Amino acid sequence: MKSMTEIVMPQLAESLVSATIDKWLKQPGDRVELYEPICEVLTDKVNAELPSTVSGTLVKILAGNGETIEVGAAICLIETEGEATAPPEGDVATPDASETEPEEAADQSMRHRYSPAVQRLAAEHKIELAAVKGTGLGGRITRKDILAHVEAGSPPVRKEAAKSDTMPLRTTGLHLTEAPRNPNMEGEARPQIGKGEHLLDVSPVRNSIARNMRQSVTEIPHAWTMIEVDVTNIVVLRNKLKDEFKKREGVNLTYLAFMMKAVINAIKDFPIMNSVWAVDKIIIKRDINISLAVGTEDAVMTPVIKNADQKNIAGLAREIDDLARKTRDGQLTLSDMQGGTFTVNNTGSFGSILSYPIINYPQAAIVTFESIVKRPVVIDDMIAVRSMANLCLSLDHRILDGVICGRFLQRVKDNLESYTLDTKLY
Repeated sequence: MKSMTEIVMPQLAESLVSATIDKWLKQPGDRVELYEPICEVLTDKVNAELPSTVSGTLVKILAGNGETIEVGAAICLIETEGEATAPPEGDVATPDASETEPEEAADQSMRHRYSPAVQRLAAEHKIELAAVKGTGLGGRITRKDILAHVEAGSPPVRKEAAKSDTMPLRTTGLHLTEAPRNPNMEGEARPQIGKGEHLLDVSPVRNSIARNMRQSVTEIPHAWTMIEVDVTNIVVLRNKLKDEFKKREGVNLTYLAFMMKAVINAIKDFPIMNSVWAVDKIIIKRDINISLAVGTEDAVMTPVIKNADQKNIAGLAREIDDLARKTRDGQLTLSDMQGGTFTVNNTGSFGSILSYPIINYPQAAIVTFESIVKRPVVIDDMIAVRSMANLCLSLDHRILDGVICGRFLQRVKDNLESYTLDTKLY
């Protein structure tokens, strides 16, 4: 027996009351499977796919591209035949969204959008996704495409040896080989408003960044301080271990993992750094959840490493790589973005030697790691060439003062300079 089911905009997160339809992945008349993505939605935090909660045929679209829909409002109608339904999760990322196998089309707009299930399967078989033919909507790669690629006897491809046909974006991965393209400057022409001028649409993510930055500088009395650190031992240690670590873990051992561990250990000694202002109280967070600033070509996202104090250097390196990859591939979920208590930013990845970061509201502080530069320094009245880096800290002066932050940075410095060739990653 056939029936009509309304698909509604789910409660994506407690603080979100609406989302914007970015693009429909299905059109009226298309077959839709349970958990298959039917459209892409934009929130003020992330872009995500909205999975269907039923199996059936899409009959009518009730909200067009660009429309902002309140939570609970219907967005489309799907005709079902009594199939099982599933309630949408709070997180719109779907683990098996790529189980389906729509007809192949000439459109390749989804060629480089990979679901978590596809990424996990490709990693298991050491398959480079760029070498797999996608049969999904818009050229998207499905799990069946990966399995067919393996059954065909295609050899595994190491990621470091494969060339991607997309331009790499700026991330905290620390290895920048190309400049990012100018956002919104490619593709269709923008509306002209005068000679030599054009308009750029403000995306929900950019609008959220603007709102949060304005709120931070308006409500938080910022102060700033900096300290210089000798990271020569870290450079030597990383050079010794990076090749073996890459073979063992499949990810890069970046300087950021060592630096983040030093910050986390310093927060344990100075827990007031891990706090927020609550008008008549200061709330000190028990969990240390590090927000990692990751830059893309047109935005800066701050995904969160949960319970970072429970991870060793190797674990942090894996988390950094995973979050940077998910950010590049547009696979961040709302869960990835929530719960941060202290922010770390690697501005040195693009050559900066000094910066004044804006605090990630409502946190109490943010620290940046600047470029590692070799320069002469005086040690025991002798001049030596050492690898040096600056640490810059912005602080909420309602919560923190110069004395406590000076001691905190000194502890981070001591932690960084205490690394030796005997330091263990695990």
